[in-house]
Amino acid sequence: MISPKSLILNSPFDPPTRHWEQSADRTLKLVPARRSAGYELYDVRNNTRRVERLDLVNAIRGRVDDWRAEGYPGVTSVTRRLLEHWHDHSARQHPFYYCQLEAIETLIWLIEAAPSYRQGIHIPGDGGPWQRLCCKMATGSGKTTVMAMIIAWQVLNALTYPKRNQDFARAIFLVAPGLTVKNRLRVLYPSEPDNDYDAFQICPSEALRQRLNQAEILVENWHSLMPLKGAQRSVVRKGLESDEAFTRRVLGKLSNYKDILIINDEAHHAYRVPAEAKISKKQAAEQGIDLDEATRWIEGLDRLHKTRRILRCFDLSATPFAPTGKASTEAGLFGWIVSDFGLNDAIEAGLVKTPRVVIRDDALPDAKTYRSKLYHIYRDPSVSEDFNPKAEPHQPLPKLVQDAYTLLGADWRAARQNWRDAGHVSPPVMLTVCNRTETAARIERYFRQGDAHWPELHDPKRLLRVDSRVLEKAEIGENAVADKDYEETLTGIVMAAAIPETRQEQLRTLKKEDLLRELVDSVGKRGRAGQDLQNVISVAMLSEGWDARNVTHIMGLRAFTSQLLCEQVIGRGLRRVAHDMEDVTGEDGVTRRLFMPEYVNVFGVPLSIFQDVGDGGEPPPPPKSSVQVESLPERNDLEIRWPNLLRVETVVRPELAIDWTAVEPLTLNPAETIISADIAPALGGATDLSKVHVIDLEQLPEGFRLQRLTFLAARKAFAEMAGSFHGTSDYLTLQLIRLVEQFFDSDRLEIPSLFHREPLRKRILFALNIDVIVQHLLRHVREQNAERLEPVFDEEAPIGSTREMRTWYTTKPVTPTTKSQISHAISDSTWEHYTANVLETSDVVSAYAKNDHLGFQVFYLWNGSRRRFVPDYLIRLRNGLMLILEIKGQDSEQNKAKRAALDAWVRTVNAKGGFGNWCWDVAFEAAAVHDILARHAGES
Repeated sequence: MISPKSLILNSPFDPPTRHWEQSADRTLKLVPARRSAGYELYDVRNNTRRVERLDLVNAIRGRVDDWRAEGYPGVTSVTRRLLEHWHDHSARQHPFYYCQLEAIETLIWLIEAAPSYRQGIHIPGDGGPWQRLCCKMATGSGKTTVMAMIIAWQVLNALTYPKRNQDFARAIFLVAPGLTVKNRLRVLYPSEPDNDYDAFQICPSEALRQRLNQAEILVENWHSLMPLKGAQRSVVRKGLESDEAFTRRVLGKLSNYKDILIINDEAHHAYRVPAEAKISKKQAAEQGIDLDEATRWIEGLDRLHKTRRILRCFDLSATPFAPTGKASTEAGLFGWIVSDFGLNDAIEAGLVKTPRVVIRDDALPDAKTYRSKLYHIYRDPSVSEDFNPKAEPHQPLPKLVQDAYTLLGADWRAARQNWRDAGHVSPPVMLTVCNRTETAARIERYFRQGDAHWPELHDPKRLLRVDSRVLEKAEIGENAVADKDYEETLTGIVMAAAIPETRQEQLRTLKKEDLLRELVDSVGKRGRAGQDLQNVISVAMLSEGWDARNVTHIMGLRAFTSQLLCEQVIGRGLRRVAHDMEDVTGEDGVTRRLFMPEYVNVFGVPLSIFQDVGDGGEPPPPPKSSVQVESLPERNDLEIRWPNLLRVETVVRPELAIDWTAVEPLTLNPAETIISADIAPALGGATDLSKVHVIDLEQLPEGFRLQRLTFLAARKAFAEMAGSFHGTSDYLTLQLIRLVEQFFDSDRLEIPSLFHREPLRKRILFALNIDVIVQHLLRHVREQNAERLEPVFDEEAPIGSTREMRTWYTTKPVTPTTKSQISHAISDSTWEHYTANVLETSDVVSAYAKNDHLGFQVFYLWNGSRRRFVPDYLIRLRNGLMLILEIKGQDSEQNKAKRAALDAWVRTVNAKGGFGNWCWDVAFEAAAVHDILARHAGES
């Protein structure tokens, strides 16, 4: 038996190889194998627990593993490129999690794998006319990114293989459970500035990324699937909305397509209620379920299927269960689950915080379960009997609840101080989930009136009671009943927040429904209304998609009749603050790179997964504070710009060449060229010299502009060569113009008379002898093939700039800057920290930028695939030269390939012109940075 320091066992990027098993005495034992797919049935009333295996998922896992090992037989070339790109760790800053890759691979396997791999596999349906496939993924495991991968896979294949409309769809309809999730899913529109396709490098090439813009995507709340109520005008009543009218209203531009792909986010809200299911609205409410929502969601999709056909539906959910009316809601597990990465797996991979529940205390335990009363507070009769009837806000809380807040508050208070010491702007958050609005009002008063033991929790401007009725109206875009006191409370929180006054004024103009949703959605987010909140009280479990990362303590004050409810409540506190990694040596002697643990401490939620920290264990350190890295407008003079190249093409073209050393000089004798003439009236051979008229070409300088003469000579030369040149006529003309200009400026054109070398007279001689010059020149011109590097620009953003960098946050070491438009230089190593200091102090450096989140990249080929190279620094020297500097400790063949691509990039940009003069260098040791700067600073 092991009492581990951390429950994190597996790398998030590799298949799980170990897992914990819980024995009868609730201690943990380490099993050296992946956990079988399954779920726990935990009856808190009878204190019993059993594990149900998901045999279908386990069978599919083995088939997908074999299929992957054999190279994905049966997939299209587009799918193969996507899979290879997604598995390439160097293609993006953070590799995809293994659970994300397994989920998308499983869906691809079901659609594209050779039939032999799927033999004997049957996916049950939900009783409806269209297919559903569900990926069960824990909160915090990256479901939104998987949706982006699904869309890329489906749309790019649909555009490439339009006849395979039974497998792929171009039109995608995403259904969300509320406005919070809907707004978060905007990252799935390819046209959004902050989209997941670019953020996670979903597409393997820019050409495919551009094709993805042809996707037809619609994200809507399930509320849009509600039927319209019959409208009444005067005495005329309109009939019910037809299926066709319903389809056009719901789908909008997507109604022009058939075979639509549906993606249900938080799909546990969408299920068919079978006729035999005996579940009341009261039971559903106890389990946090809206029967009307589930029914309308599915009924609406059925109507769309009647008119446009649903190709299939992909469901994503952490808890894909439907209610059955039984004591344990997990009996309604979706039968069409094809992949599973549950909460246990996410904890062991470090993708989420580890929940820690109370395992013992120094008071009498619960008489039935012998557990600490803090494990399931609501179960104690003194609490449930007090909280069940309606009560006034001034009534005191039960003693057990007050004791629980004192204990949990003490731990929160210590965490708050640790977070402050670590430099966090936002405090850790204590979240309370209670049984009814009256209870929430009593808890709010308990803190606001100073009854709570710890003064730090008394601040009313840092406490938010979430009125579920107002939040529900906000989620569907409706107005709630007026409540002046509540509005004033929300406004007070906003005005006390440490955010700019202009932003406060903007927020004050919002309706209370929108203001509440803004506060809820921005808990812990720097620079937004909810950044300073530290105590959140809610009746419901808050909306799915709530992504506050600083929830560190949870108080459950409601009945928990199933493990599902426990996971849903604790899920609101599972999102990590940081993603720092450490090397951990296991009991088997193997050192693994794992996420550092983060924790959420839980009272009153009887979760069967827990972290036993043992007696006298040290409290976990707070997550590292993050630093805001931003582009500073006041430093626009330090802006650095660069061309965004998708690739450098080597173009072979026929080219005209002259060996100028072999060209004999051409002498133009002015005595043989007439430049001026005098004319006079004549009669019978006699002239009147008193009326002489002079025609002098020197008096007509506009007729002898060099540009005009050059084009005239080139046109004559073109007439001679057009039939024999192998390139295009435009390219031939450009080259002939260049050759004529060179000849005119060369010493191959001789004029004996100094008088006639004056520029205008020289041009006149040139014009009057143009045929001679062209014939002389063409005798020495030959055609040859020449290679040239041609840049291919990113059409969406041809020019990159430090001005355009989006604000981001990091827990890495940083150096504040003075010579960079970017506020901080991030240091991934001591060398980079040293380099940043050198650049800050060097006299030859006028501006620089650490190339992190800037988007400057150079593409290169390695082992047949396209890779991305991100050099370390962009530096503008005092002499105007732009230096690309790479810091490299060790060399390799792949690094040489990167440098070759960088060299081609520099030569191409310099040849193209218009972007300044560029150069590059590599520092293989820290001291070399000074020498590199000095060497390039001496160049002109």
